[in-house]
Amino acid sequence: MAEINRIFDFPYYQLKTYNLEKAFNTKYNGEWQSLSTQEYINQANAISRGLLRLGIKANDKIAVISSSNRTEWNVLDIGILQIGAQNVPIYPTISPEDYEYILNHSEAIYCFVSDEEVLQKLNVIKKNTKLKNIYTFDTIENENHWTDILKLGEDTSNQNEVELRKNNVSPDDLATLIYTSGTTGKPKGVMLSHNNLVSNVLDSEKRVPFDYGKSKALSFLPICHVFERMILYVYQYCGVEIYFAESIDKMVDNVKEVQPTVMTGVPRLFEKVYDKIVATGNEQKGIKKMLFFWALNLGLKYKPYGKNGFWYELQLKIARALIFKKWQAALGGKLELMVSGSAALQPRLTRVFAAAKLPIMEGYGLTETSPVIAVNDMRDGGFRIGTVGKIIDNVDVKIAEDGEILVKGPNVMLGYYKEPEKTAEVMTGKYFHTGDIGEIDADGFLKITDRKKEMFKTSGGKYIAPTLIENRFKQSHFIEQIMVVGEGEKMPAALIQVNFEFVKEWARRHKISFKDTNDIITNPKLLQRIQDEIDIANKHFGNWEQIKKFELTPDTWSVEAGHLTPTMKMKRKVIKEKYTSLLDKIYRS
Repeated sequence: MAEINRIFDFPYYQLKTYNLEKAFNTKYNGEWQSLSTQEYINQANAISRGLLRLGIKANDKIAVISSSNRTEWNVLDIGILQIGAQNVPIYPTISPEDYEYILNHSEAIYCFVSDEEVLQKLNVIKKNTKLKNIYTFDTIENENHWTDILKLGEDTSNQNEVELRKNNVSPDDLATLIYTSGTTGKPKGVMLSHNNLVSNVLDSEKRVPFDYGKSKALSFLPICHVFERMILYVYQYCGVEIYFAESIDKMVDNVKEVQPTVMTGVPRLFEKVYDKIVATGNEQKGIKKMLFFWALNLGLKYKPYGKNGFWYELQLKIARALIFKKWQAALGGKLELMVSGSAALQPRLTRVFAAAKLPIMEGYGLTETSPVIAVNDMRDGGFRIGTVGKIIDNVDVKIAEDGEILVKGPNVMLGYYKEPEKTAEVMTGKYFHTGDIGEIDADGFLKITDRKKEMFKTSGGKYIAPTLIENRFKQSHFIEQIMVVGEGEKMPAALIQVNFEFVKEWARRHKISFKDTNDIITNPKLLQRIQDEIDIANKHFGNWEQIKKFELTPDTWSVEAGHLTPTMKMKRKVIKEKYTSLLDKIYRS
C-alpha cells in the first residue's frame, strides 16, 4: 500500500485499478451527469493549476460550504490537497456568526459555496473576514463560478509546479481542518493529516464488503462531516460508483433510481425510515396488516448466525418472502449494506433491518480519530447487536479506570488548531481521551455506555447515565426526542418531544382530534399513553434511574432551532435553557 499515503493518491490508484466511467454522479436539472476517473483527475489538476495562478501557497486554507454532496466538492478537495493547501469544510446549517468565527480562526482566504442561500449567509459576514473571493457551484448571476478556476487552469504549462507541490506533500502534513459542531462553546478545529485519513480508510475498508469495481453507493450525509468524507475515500479506493442524493427529502426517489448496494446513515435517519414502514403497516387492513406485524415482531427478535434456532429461521424465511422483500424493493432492491455512525443505534433497528436482509453495521468514532475506531462486520462472526463492533486494525483501545475509552493509533488527530492547551486536555501521551464511557467484552466487541460529560449525580448521590436511558425510551413510536435531566435534583425526569407525525396518525385511529400543537401536548389521553410507555421502559432500570416525571415540549427539536448539532446530537445546555419553565414545573411546582 506504499503507493497510497496521501489523500490525493486515491484517484490515481482508482485510475490504475478500476478506471471507472461513472466515478461520480450528480443530478443537474433533473438529469444525472457522470464524471469518469480520468475526468476527475483532469479536473482536479486544472483546479490545482488555477489555484496556483491565484497565488495559493502551501498551507493556505480554502473553505468549502455546500448544502448538498456533489461532484464539484470532491474535485475541489483533490485540487486543493495536491498543492499542499488545506480544505476547511464548514457545515452549511450553522449561523453566520459561526461562519465568521471559523473563517477567521482558520484564516481561510478563499471560499467555495454551493448555492444562493449559503452565499447570502456568507455575505452577511464576508467583510469581517480575510476572504479574497467567493466562488459558487451553482450558477448565480454576478457571482464568480467555480469553473472560473477550471478555466484558469486550462493552460497546462504550470503542471510541473503542481507535480513539484505534490511531491513535497508528506503523509504527516496537515490535510484538513474540521471544525467540530460541539454541544457547548466555540467549535474546535481538528487537525487531520493525510496519514490520519489514509490509514483510517485502509484499516476500515477491511470491514466493509464490496464487489470491488462494481458496487454502487448513494451518498447524502453531509460531506463536511468526517464520517461521510472518509467513506467517500473508501469508495474511491474500492472502485465504487458514487451517486449523490439531491437532498434528504428526495432520498427515497434517488434510492429507487440509483439502486445502490451500499449507503451510510445516522440513527435518526434509520429511525425515520422505520417509522415510515410502521406507518405503512398501520394503514393495511385485515390479513395484510396481521402478516405485516407478525413479520415486524419476528424481526424485533432477530439474532444473527441462526442463534434463534431452526423454527425461527423457517419463519424468518417466510417473513422475508412475504413482507421484507417489499422493504428491500422500497430501498432500491439491491441494497446489501448500510453503515451507521455519529450516535448510538437502537438495537431494535439493528435487529429488524438485519432480519429484513438490510443489515446496518454500526460503527464508532470521532472527528479526532479520523473517525473510525470500531465497526461491526457481518462476516466471520464480527457482528454483535448492541455493540459498535471490534476495533479496527492498527488502532489500540484501552479502558481507563473511570471507564473512559482511550485511543491510540495513526488515526488520532495532530491536535486542535491554535489550541495547544485544549489538545493537552484530551491527550495522555499518545492516547486520546474520547469522553465516552465503554467496555470491551471477552470477544473483543466494544460497547458504548454513555458520554462521560453527560453523566450526572442526583441529590441522593446516585449516578445517572442519560444516554443509556434515552436510547431505551426512544424505542417508543411516540417519542422522537428525549433528554433525561435531574443533575443535583432528587430524581431523574425527562423533557420529551413527541413524534408528531406518529401521534397524529395514532389520534386518527382512536378518533381523537387536535386543534394545534399545544392541544396535542396537553391531551390527557396522549399524556396517559406516554406515561404507559415510560412505565414499560422504566422496568429496565433501577429505581434510582427511573423517570418519575416528564413534560412534553411544544416544538420539534431541530438543527435550525438550535436544539441539535449538525450531526443531530442534542445540545443539552441549550435545551435546558429553552425549557426552563418546564424544568421548573417538574422540580419546583
